[in-house]
Formats: sequence, C-alpha cells, structure tokens
Amino acid sequence: QVQLVESGGGRVQAGGSLRLSCTASGLSSSSATMAWFRQAPGKEREFVANFFRSGHNTYYGDSVKGRFTISRDNSKNTLYLRMTDLKPEDTGVYYCAASTTIILSSIYTPSRYAYWGQGTQVTVPS
Repeated sequence: QVQLVESGGGRVQAGGSLRLSCTASGLSSSSATMAWFRQAPGKEREFVANFFRSGHNTYYGDSVKGRFTISRDNSKNTLYLRMTDLKPEDTGVYYCAASTTIILSSIYTPSRYAYWGQGTQVTVPS
C-alpha cells in the first residue's frame, strides 16, 4: 500500500521561507515520478514542481520558477520542496503526488497521478 505523508507547512510572512517534506512508503521515490501540487480555496489544483521518473530532470510551474526548489533524498525515500520569497498567492494546501506510469506530457495534470498525500497547509498573510 502506497502512502505519502507531507509535513512542514505553516504560516510565514511574505518574503519568508519554508521547506515541505513528503515521505513515501510502498513505492520508491527515486524511481517514481514525484510531484508537488497546491490548491487555494475556490481554485483548481495547480502543478508546482516535479521529478520525472528516476532522472534528474525537474519541472516547475511558471508562478514558482526561481523561488521554489524540488529535491529528493533517496536514502530517506523523501521528497522536498524548498520555498523562498513566499507571497500571499502561494497560500494553499500543498499536496505530494506520485505515479509510476505517467508520461512526460501528462505531468501537469493532477488526475494522472495515482497516489496523493493528505496535504499540508501553507499560509502567507497579505
């Protein structure tokens, strides 16, 4: 059984930083496609960043490029998201997602990921 458990969310002032973690069990985070999505109240789930399969290639949503960095520690089966220069529009629930079958052209589509964590709240007050 696959489980993804996020942690590290919180409330931070604009311009601040946070690091989110996602620990996986039941699958290898080093070989699966691992991603972060977020969802603000009343909005659709939005792609943030991911690693595609076991490679080193990373992909970012336009709104977070240059501010967020995705990384993973294979020895801990854990995915990270380092978020800097946070803005009020970054507020939302951040979800970790995984897929062992997704193709590159589908990585931005939430429904293509089979496994999801419960989410962790990030709040950046305006």
